[in-house]
Amino acid sequence: MPSIVAIGDLQGCAASLEQLFDRIDNTPQRRWWFCGDLVNRGPASLASLRRLMSLGERAVAVLGNHDLHLLGIAAGARELQSADTVSDVLAAPDCKALIDWLRHQPLAHHEHGHLLVHAGVLPQWSLEQTLALAGEVEARLRGPDWKRFLRDLYGGKSPTRWDDRLSGIERARVIVNGLTRIRLCDALGEMALKNTSAPTQAPAGLMPWFDVPGRRTADTTIVFGHWSTLGLKLAPHLVGLDTGCVWGGKLTAVELSDDPGQRRLWQIACPEAQRPGADG
Repeated sequence: MPSIVAIGDLQGCAASLEQLFDRIDNTPQRRWWFCGDLVNRGPASLASLRRLMSLGERAVAVLGNHDLHLLGIAAGARELQSADTVSDVLAAPDCKALIDWLRHQPLAHHEHGHLLVHAGVLPQWSLEQTLALAGEVEARLRGPDWKRFLRDLYGGKSPTRWDDRLSGIERARVIVNGLTRIRLCDALGEMALKNTSAPTQAPAGLMPWFDVPGRRTADTTIVFGHWSTLGLKLAPHLVGLDTGCVWGGKLTAVELSDDPGQRRLWQIACPEAQRPGADG
């Protein structure tokens, strides 16, 4: 496979990203995958978005929950919270171009046997179904009524379990949560969205989404972030990359490979931008 380096949750830590780029040989053939949560909580959301945009077709960035939150603010569907650090984006002269670029990014990307998502995949979904469902939401975000879609998306409670019979905005909410917010769920795939515990501290009956028996994507290598209390997770079919950069942890990159034993790892120590405790 070509040289693809996957990078964990950036969350506006642009300086750490530049240090990582300096550490890794940036050959023209090398491509960059970003696991989402490109913005928010860190000190430089605007610089982060501009840098990723400058990479052009060399970069693939999936949307995370914080990216969707920024889109929601831009759409009038969400309000700025005290911990948000996206005001620089909203006040930028190129804000419209940045928001348009962001809303055209995918929720899931599959290439060379690797599936890139922000948080995970509901265990009921096959690879093909995951990509199709992601495409449903992507089409709405890229369409002319994207602001109304986001107002509806954030306008009510969501079911916590997938059902093929779901339709309309409830269907979209479960798709979004299953790709951008999932961590723990039960054996039937019901999501415990408010629980951010590490797997070792999970309540009885809950387990990481990737440990659910019979998970239909078990033979697909999934590259994901979102779960800082999980930390680095490298297994034959799993590449978990959120190592808490914004919380004073590390920004992690892994060069993907068909042979898990040939993966290369880089990490940059990061200053603490915010104290741990809020949903990352």
